[in-house]
Amino acid sequence: MTDAFTAPGRFLRGNLHTHSTRSDGVLPPEEVCRRYRAEGYDFMALTDHFVGAFKYPMVDTRDFRTKDFTTLIGAELHAGTMQNGEVWHILAVGLPFDFTPPDQPWFAPHETSESAATLATRARDAGAFVAVAHPQWSGLTLADARTIEAAHAVEIYNHGCYAGCDRGDGFAINDLLLTEGRALSLVATDDAHFSEPDHFGGWVMVKAEENDPDAILAALKAGHHYSSQGPEIRRVEITDKAVVVECSAATSVIVQGKGTAARAIHGHSMTRAEVLLERFRNSPWIRVTVIDAAGRRAWTNPYWL
Repeated sequence: MTDAFTAPGRFLRGNLHTHSTRSDGVLPPEEVCRRYRAEGYDFMALTDHFVGAFKYPMVDTRDFRTKDFTTLIGAELHAGTMQNGEVWHILAVGLPFDFTPPDQPWFAPHETSESAATLATRARDAGAFVAVAHPQWSGLTLADARTIEAAHAVEIYNHGCYAGCDRGDGFAINDLLLTEGRALSLVATDDAHFSEPDHFGGWVMVKAEENDPDAILAALKAGHHYSSQGPEIRRVEITDKAVVVECSAATSVIVQGKGTAARAIHGHSMTRAEVLLERFRNSPWIRVTVIDAAGRRAWTNPYWL
C-alpha cells in the first residue's frame, strides 16, 4: 500500500481554497499569492466564486509562480439546490481556463442551472481535483452529499468557516460516506477572504516529487497527502494488531473508525504512539488524528482495512 508517507517525493504545504477581489475577497490576486508565499507555503489555489455576477472568474495566477512557489488554477463552483434550499458550493482545483460555466448568476438556486452532481462530474472529467466544500457551514445532509459521486474529497476543516461562525468541520458527513464505502480523502483549507482571521489556519501537506501543478494534482488525486493545523505526521504503519504513528510532539493520537469505534493514546511530547486495532474489527476503515499541546490537529486520509 502506498500512502502519503511511503510515496516518493517530499511534502509540500498548500492551501486549496482562497478568494480575491475577483469575487468576494478583499485583496487582489497578486497580494493573496504574495502573502501565502511569504508565509512559507509551497503552493496555493485561487478559487474565486464561479458565478455570473463576478463574470465566472478563472483567475490566471501563473505570473505569480516562482522557483519555490507555484499556483494551481481553480474555482469554487455553484449550481443546483441542497435540501435546505440553498445553492451548492463545490471546490475544483486544476480546472482548464476554458471550462464551461454553469448558468448560475448568483449564490441562489437558479431554475435553469445544471445540478451540482453534473457540474462536479464535468469538473472532474476536465481534470480537476473535486471536493465537497464546508459541509457543516452549508448545512449539508447525508442525502445531499451522496449525490456528489464525482468528489475526490470532503473538506474536513475550513478555517474561514471556523473563524466566521464556528462551523468549520465536515467529519460527520465524511465518516458516514466512508462507512457507505465511498473512497474519499480529506482536505483542510483556509477559504481565505482576508476580511477576518480566516487565513493560514488549515492546509494540506502533499507528497510530490516536484513543486509543479501537475505533480501536485496527481498526488492529491492519489490521496498522497494529509491535512493539518500545525502538527506533522511522519509515518503511519498498520499491522495485524496495531496502528503505529510517528509525528511531531503530540499530546494525543486518536484512531477513528465506523460508528463508535475509536481509541486514543494520551501523553506528553509523544512522537510515537501505537494504537491497538481490537476496537476496529468491524470497521472497514480507520483514520488518524494527531493533537499537539496547543490543541492544533492533523488528520490522515482514511485507510481501508
